[in-house]
Amino acid sequence: MSNPLLNDRFAENVGIIEGEVMTINGTINKTLLMLFMLVISASYTWMLTLQGFVDKAQMLGYAGAFVALVSIIAMYFTKKASGIWAVIYSVAEGFFLGYLSVFFESLYAGIVPQAIAGTFAAMFSMLALYRTGVIKCTDKFRAVIFTAMMSVFLIYLIQIVASFFGRSIPQIFTASPIGIGFSAVVVLIASFGFIMDFDFIEKASQRMAPKYFEWMGAIGLMTSIVWLYVEILNLLLKINSRN
Repeated sequence: MSNPLLNDRFAENVGIIEGEVMTINGTINKTLLMLFMLVISASYTWMLTLQGFVDKAQMLGYAGAFVALVSIIAMYFTKKASGIWAVIYSVAEGFFLGYLSVFFESLYAGIVPQAIAGTFAAMFSMLALYRTGVIKCTDKFRAVIFTAMMSVFLIYLIQIVASFFGRSIPQIFTASPIGIGFSAVVVLIASFGFIMDFDFIEKASQRMAPKYFEWMGAIGLMTSIVWLYVEILNLLLKINSRN
């Protein structure tokens, strides 16, 4: 999920006089490094599953999801250690995505490459819309997207709690037209989250934020990529299950 707390005001009072400062290129390089580490760890749990070590891959996947969440929360309280949390997040999230991806791929061959292509197509589309000024990250835009994200989170939370009692929210988590429509809306919301990430990176670099803000910007982009990828996987699963 995108990081709504990482906004242009987040870096307002962190400009520095001396020392290295945040740059857009530096943020891009750190994002690519995080993506590389994620792919490596994801490949590991993918291969474990293919080799028959499903229990081990599952354990790593669940543990990775938990550690990734903890690292994101910890980053907000220890910003100067963002580089450390970024590495931990990348590896841990990779373990989770590797296990999740091979599971989806076993259900419908080719679904993972489609989700990867869709994720990066959406990201670069949002970048183009942001750079051309078609979509501006205004306070109103941020408030709407933040509200939408929190609404999705609340729906997922209710579904998790309901599942403990053998219940489920009607329709939206099925392959029905309503369920597919819900997933499509969530994919759209996740895509708009990139606009907030791009705005944070641009504004923080303009204010000459400290160098460690590059890691924070990279983490923001990575969480958006991961969330969108998972949501596209879910959407494709629903569509394929109807065929």
